[in-house]
Amino acid sequence: MEQKNGSSFTGFILLGFSDRPQLELVLFVVLLIFYLFTLLGNTTIIALSYLDPHLHTPMYFFLSNLSFLDLCYTTSTVPQLLVHLRTADKFISFGGCVLQLFVFLGLGCTECILLGVMAFDRYAAICKPLQYTVIMHPRLCALMASASWFFGFGNSLLQTVLIFLLPLCGRNKIDHFLCEVPALLKLVCVDTTMNQSELFFASVIILLIPVALIIFSYGQIVRAVLRIKSSAGQRKAFGTCGSHITVVSLFYGTAIYAYLQPSNSYSQDQGKFVSLFYAIITPTVNPIIYTLRNKDVTGAMKKVLCRGQDSR
Repeated sequence: MEQKNGSSFTGFILLGFSDRPQLELVLFVVLLIFYLFTLLGNTTIIALSYLDPHLHTPMYFFLSNLSFLDLCYTTSTVPQLLVHLRTADKFISFGGCVLQLFVFLGLGCTECILLGVMAFDRYAAICKPLQYTVIMHPRLCALMASASWFFGFGNSLLQTVLIFLLPLCGRNKIDHFLCEVPALLKLVCVDTTMNQSELFFASVIILLIPVALIIFSYGQIVRAVLRIKSSAGQRKAFGTCGSHITVVSLFYGTAIYAYLQPSNSYSQDQGKFVSLFYAIITPTVNPIIYTLRNKDVTGAMKKVLCRGQDSR
């Protein structure tokens, strides 16, 4: 690729929030706090799932995968965004942009699929309790987690190759804080109708098929729970699913808004703040949702803390 003046194309300018300089310092402080909580919260869940034998179950295996994924997800964007918020230089190299798009999109797609897999796990636990350990065999859990990562990054590879094969005609100012497909399509100097259709089709598969699986799983779960005569049993069953439903609503709601609306109605400013939500805020609140609403995790945390105090 070459710029219009003939010089070699070296990279992009991420405009981010430079049109709102008064907002940059506020965003820097807020995002730094959120990022630190993301690191702390998700690392805690991974450590607890490893240290407490009671958490060596399929549910916490998938939850550990989700926490690791969220750690990588935020780290692929936030450190660079924090630097850009405090400096005038908003440059990202061409290779850096390609890598960021591939990793960010791959992790996002993987999370979409993984949340669907976690819904199936909850369905098996509540609707098939006697066969649960047989159905959710460790090999099957590992296979489903691996498949989530494989298909997530497979789709990301396809999208990344397709977007960077398009001519940019020297345009290098991305009106976003990261390299994301909708923002990059705005730079393309040829008709992108086919690419937008392909992106929409891929988004439907990655987003809506897991959503359909989640709706089906929870439909079956509700039917099974309503058959439980004990109100305490109903509360316990719904409690184990409440955290997952909350996470699903937060993540899918914003992702569907970003990728499944018509391009002509896509507002770049709204897109930035929506991306902030599902790329930074959701990974931060995931550990809080799971720990505050989950007695197993809070119990494991107390055990580890008590063990640490007893060893002093």
